[in-house]
Amino acid sequence: MKIKAFVFSVFSLVAISGILSAQTISKDELSFLTSEWKGDRFSDGRPKVADNLLERAKKIGLDDAWQVLKVMGYVNQFELGWKTLNDEMITGRVVTAMYMPTRPDIEKNIKDRGIKQGRVGNTNSWPIAVLQKGDVYVADGFGKIVGGSLIGSTLGTSIYTKTGNGVIFDGAARDVQGLDEIKGFNAFVRDFHPGFMEDMVLMGLNTPIRIGRTMVLPGDLVIAGKIGVLFVPAHLAEQVVSTAEFIVRRDKYAFEVIKSGKYSSGQLDSEWTSDMKDDFIKWMQNHPEEGKMTRAELDVIMSKRTW
Repeated sequence: MKIKAFVFSVFSLVAISGILSAQTISKDELSFLTSEWKGDRFSDGRPKVADNLLERAKKIGLDDAWQVLKVMGYVNQFELGWKTLNDEMITGRVVTAMYMPTRPDIEKNIKDRGIKQGRVGNTNSWPIAVLQKGDVYVADGFGKIVGGSLIGSTLGTSIYTKTGNGVIFDGAARDVQGLDEIKGFNAFVRDFHPGFMEDMVLMGLNTPIRIGRTMVLPGDLVIAGKIGVLFVPAHLAEQVVSTAEFIVRRDKYAFEVIKSGKYSSGQLDSEWTSDMKDDFIKWMQNHPEEGKMTRAELDVIMSKRTW
């Protein structure tokens, strides 16, 4: 595809019920790129990971989720080196934005077309218009700090009101004090800077993007915590979360039985005997706060054990 054609097609938006849709690649193309996903999708084709998984993901270990992905061959899903407002964890469905250094001719064309499509404000506000509850705004700001602040407290308030979530920017944010006053909001950024966004233009909205060493697709499940940010492909979200949940339960069980002398760490790190599995199921029944698990479910997970 020629560059000129790409520039003009990448921002093609479809009006649905009077609202411009989020896609800048076709629904068919997004569905193709995420073809392993077999569940519900948003109207633009973005995978719709279930709400309950977003909540469950907040309680798992990011290390455990990373290990599950790594064993499955997904080795480019984790990125570190962030600055944050606080220790608030972020989990949600990814909405992507890709920024580039501006060129006057391209920026003029994009903004003129945006006005015709009903877009309001600078291009860094356009992704916010498509956000929904449970979404996380993830932006490739090509690591720009000075002149790379994609939001301040006003846009931050709009984002949190729409999504109940924070943001992840390979770039910067401004107005730390104002952002910090948004209860429940967090920002994972390369740095904070008092300046506004300059010489940047939005070139992709809900397209595949690169965040550091990772490839990120619209609809991915993002888990952002103290050690960094993990992007889980939508079709693996259920498997990763359920396996990581089991690892958390297994670790709690292991702490108890090791302290009591019932089993050794060597036994627990080896293939479990039938008696050990029965004992674990009994422990689960005695700890309903850890959820429910049958012996059959345990056998399936243990048969795929790779940690």
